[in-house]
Parts: sequence; structure tokens; C-alpha cells
Amino acid sequence: MKKPGIFKGLNKNIIVLSVTSFFTDISSEMLYPIIPIFLTSVLGAPMSILGLIEGVAESTASVLKAFSGRFSDLIRKRQPFITLGYFLSAMGKLMLFFAYAWPAVLLARFIDRFGKGVRASPRDAMLADSADIKYRGKAFGFHRAMDTLGACLGPLLAVYFLMVLKGNLRHVFLIAFIPAILSVATLVLFLKEKPLISRSSAPIRFNLKYFSTPFKRFLFISSIFAMGNSSDAFLIMRSKSIGLSVTFVILAYVAYNISYSALSFPFGILSDKINRKWVIIGGYTVFALVYLSFALFATPATIWVLFFVYGFYMAMTDGVSKAFISDMVASDSRATAIGLYYCVTGLLALFASVIAGLLWTYVAPSAPFIYAAILALISAILCVFLL
Repeated sequence: MKKPGIFKGLNKNIIVLSVTSFFTDISSEMLYPIIPIFLTSVLGAPMSILGLIEGVAESTASVLKAFSGRFSDLIRKRQPFITLGYFLSAMGKLMLFFAYAWPAVLLARFIDRFGKGVRASPRDAMLADSADIKYRGKAFGFHRAMDTLGACLGPLLAVYFLMVLKGNLRHVFLIAFIPAILSVATLVLFLKEKPLISRSSAPIRFNLKYFSTPFKRFLFISSIFAMGNSSDAFLIMRSKSIGLSVTFVILAYVAYNISYSALSFPFGILSDKINRKWVIIGGYTVFALVYLSFALFATPATIWVLFFVYGFYMAMTDGVSKAFISDMVASDSRATAIGLYYCVTGLLALFASVIAGLLWTYVAPSAPFIYAAILALISAILCVFLL
């Protein structure tokens, strides 16, 4: 059967990877909005510990993304890394059920993000390998849309089970393991990797001199942006600090995921039709406006709008950035380039989250958001003139 025009260019592997991400994000987003609350309210950890845990978790994933990407290119295989990564993440989520002190949460988050680090670069490279260049933005956009559709359902399921279980956060952790393991089963049963054909016998290196100038410039700009892009846990805690209940914080986060999911596919298609940099510039600008508003204008009423608009930023930058990088490098170094991007920006995420925690604690709760907005505007301006 001929595919409708909107789905043209999306083959079986793109769909399987997208469904896998759908299940994984149901699981992840059942947990993500309640982990900061579990840490601070149940385990009694301070905000600085929250910043440390999120920073260590995400930067660990980012370092591993570089190595998994490089090894994937070297052995010309993607699937083993993808399957192992999703399995490890499922185990990390299960471990949260057994956490009775913040170091145990740190370990669980570390294993979860370790899995993400193993799978992400090879998965994104397989998406790029599977899509014709004229449909690459669409492929990444569809993947992000399915991923984020799961992220919409996850918090809603969390709210439902919190009501049914009378606020027992620990049992929600256990239930969230079910979609996580379904994602692994989807990969094992349906993903079929095609042999990759190397275009070069030269060794694949991390040295930036082996990559194109546009890629190096984009990596530089992304690094500046990443220095202010702290964990979304701070948005959640900011919402709670101005008076939203746990349930309404989670529902506000759902509003973000709804716009992110609904717009990822259209913005991916748009990036296939115009220069991708303009979509990314728009995303950075939206980020700056949202973070500035979280700092200066956040109220229980405006939080809903801010989270919804925040989804525009993610839809305009997440998948589009990886499609942009894929355009800049050859297929036999694609996972390495994506992994290097993840590594550099993710290491800076440790800096951003730790700084955000310190600014919140020792300056003011609004300070990390102003700091992030300034760096986002600088990044948008640099994109205009350097890309």
C-alpha cells in the first residue's frame, strides 16, 4: 500500500525506532516530574543535590554518547548499542523503587542515563542512515513526535496512579518499568539493521580538524547555549515554589509535552524546506523568552502557558539539530559527530545544572532562569552570523 504523502520517506526502521522511543518516554516521563519531588520531599535532599544528580546523570550519558557513536562507526553496526542501551535504562528505572537515600537515586539515574548514552548516537545515526536526505528532517521530526507523545501520556499516567495509589511515589516507579521493558521487546522483535557501507578507509577520530567548518561552528554555538540549559527539574521546582500542587505541576509539564509532540513533525518538515538554522534560531529565541518569563512573570496562572510555549523550543531544536549535523558530515562518521555533539553539550549540562542549583540557593530562585535566557539570546545571534 502506498503511504500517504505526509508519511512518505518513513521506512520500517524509522517507525520501529519511533515506537520504541514512544514506550520509553511513557516510562521516563512517568518518573521525571516526580523524581525532584521524591528527592526533596520524601528523601529530604536539598536543591543543590538535585542539581548535582541531574548534572551527573546527563553528563554521564553525554560522554558515553561520544564513545558509543565512535564505536558504532568503527564496527559499522548500530543495533547492538541501541538494544543494550534501552535495556540498561529499563533496569535503572526499576532501581528507583528500591531507593531509600539520595545516593541510591544517583546510582539509578546514572544507570538509566548510561543506557541512554550507549544508545542515543547509534540510534540517531540509524535514523539518518535510514532516511533520504530530502526527508531527514521529517524522519527526525516523526521520531521526536512519537517520543514526545509518550512523554504526554507518561505524566498523565503518573497522575492517575498517584491518585489510585494515594500518593505512593515508590509504586509509580515500579509501574513505570512496564513500558520501559516493552520498548526493549519492540527492538528485539522488529528492528532489522541493514549493512553499512563505509565511504572511507580512514580512521574515525574525535579531533575537530577532521570535521567540516559548519559542524565546528554549530558545535561552538551549541556549547554556549548548553552552558545555560540546566535540567528541566528546575522548571518543575520553580512551578512548585510559586504554589502549584504536585498534580498541577505534572499537568503543566504535560502541556509542554503536548506542544512538543504536536509540533516536532511539522518543524522537522519545515527544516527540510528552508535552511535548518532558522528553525534552530527560532527555538533558541523561544527558550530565552520562556526562561525570562519563568524568572520575572511566573504565577500559577501563567505557568501553564509558559510550559506549553516551552514545547515550541524543543520541537524547533531537538530533532532539527541532529538532522542539521547529519547534513554536515559523511555517513561513515555520522554517529561519531552526533556523539561528539552530545558529549560536549552534555558535559556542559553538568556545569549548567550545578550552577543553576547554586544560583537558586545562594542568589535567588529567579537567577538561573535569567542566566539561561542571556546565553540563549547570545547563541541565537551567533547562529545568524556564523552559520
